[in-house]
Formats: sequence, structure tokens, C-alpha cells
Amino acid sequence: MKTYRVLIDCQDEKGLVYKISKVFFENEFNIEKNDEFVDSENNKFFMRSVVKGKLEKEELQKKLQEVLPKDANIKVIVPQKKKIVIMATKESHVLGDILIRHFDGELAAEIVAVISNYDVLRPLVEKFGIDYFHVPHTDLGRSEHEEKILALLEMFEHIDYIVLAKYMRILTPNFVQKYENKIINIHHSFLPAFIGANPYKQAYDRGVKIIGATAHFVNNNLDEGPIIAQDVIPVDHSFSWQQMRKAGRDVEKVVLARALNLAIEDRIFVYANKTVIF
Repeated sequence: MKTYRVLIDCQDEKGLVYKISKVFFENEFNIEKNDEFVDSENNKFFMRSVVKGKLEKEELQKKLQEVLPKDANIKVIVPQKKKIVIMATKESHVLGDILIRHFDGELAAEIVAVISNYDVLRPLVEKFGIDYFHVPHTDLGRSEHEEKILALLEMFEHIDYIVLAKYMRILTPNFVQKYENKIINIHHSFLPAFIGANPYKQAYDRGVKIIGATAHFVNNNLDEGPIIAQDVIPVDHSFSWQQMRKAGRDVEKVVLARALNLAIEDRIFVYANKTVIF
């Protein structure tokens, strides 16, 4: 028996769930999990099913295409470990958390490599037996630096996601285009955010009452890409900005791990600069 994750999105119309379920039934697939959603404002249908049966992946996809609208996006995915590359700068908290979760078997992923524009995190990464690549940016223009990273990425056979674990450099449109909806970033605020240097000091000076974090896909609008996961925690006047930063880093770790798991488990649909998540 084969297990598949089936992801379908298309313009909504009557009978879609019936047609899809009929394909599963007639081909002796058991539906183990099913979620669906209709965005009535945009007349858009989304469905994610976990099914088990004997039919080959290509045959199942073909049979679904025969009954669904021509505009339907259909993905029949064999559950397996996703291959990810992590990009980091100097901060270790988010990277360290991912490495530990990976070591403990909490992530259904293979960390192919860690790439950084500094060499300070090498000892941490190599403790986990993962390849570390230092690509310095000094004396290089942004595009030239990115070309070196892209050349490095192309050495790997396949990459499902790139995770920016506090990677503190803005990616160019050329880079983003090559990995559209595959670059996951963690932002240190519950967006919209305090921008610029030392956001926790800015938040402290404004007397904020919550702090949080946002994980999102990267697009060319900096921190305005489709949001995957968010969380907040309460703070008050007794917190120093250093204490806010410490608490905020804990939220960042949890939110990024949650977003990464959602991506790894094929639970995210991206459209209209937002997400549908099952």
C-alpha cells in the first residue's frame, strides 16, 4: 500500500469534493485525513487529503486531472524527508533549536548544509555532523556574494526549502525568483514590525504590551511575504529591553519550528500573497 498527500486547488464549482472522493473510492484508496476550504471572496477551492492505496502516483494524478477543471493544480506527493539548507549569520538561538530538533528526530527533513556569511557558527554546526560553508560577503557586492551562494546551492542535487535562521542580509530579486515560495524567514516581530536596528529597544521605548515573531515566505517586498505562522507573548513595564529580547528569541524558535514543520508536511497553499494551511 502506498501513502500519498494529495494537494488540490482550483476555481470552486459544485461537486468537486464528490468527484475527488469518487476517484479515491473507485481506485480503492482509503482517505486517512481530509481538509478542505473555499475562499468565497475569490471563488477558490483548496483540499488536502492523505490517502492510502495501490495505484501508482502518476496514475492517481492522471485520474484526478480527468475529472477536475483544467485550471486545477494537483500535487500527489510521496511523504519523505525534505531536503533543507539553512542560512545564518551570527545569532545561534534559532539555528541551534533547529539542529537539536533535527537531532532528536522531530523534523522529517535532512539538513543538507548550513551556509553563513560569517564563520562563527561553524563549531556549533559541526557538532551535529552537518556540513558548514562559509561564504564571506566582505569586499563583495550583494549580487556577487549571492552568485557564490547560488553556485554552492546548485551543487546539491535537490533542495526543498531554504531556511533563513536569522540570516541578516536582504536577498535580491534574482535569488528569490530562483526559489519562489521555498525560502522561509523568521522575523523578530509580530508583523507589522519595528524596523531597523535593535527592534527590542524600540519596542521597549514604545512600551509595547506584546512581543512576538512571524515566519513567512520571502518575496521581493522584504518582510511582506505570505505569512506561515505567528505567535505572541505578553510583556509589561517591568521588562528591560534585554529581557524582551530573551523572551522574543524563545518565541522565534517556536514559530520557525512550527512553520518549518508545516512546510515539511505539505500543509501550505500559497496564493494572493497569503497562505491556506491545513
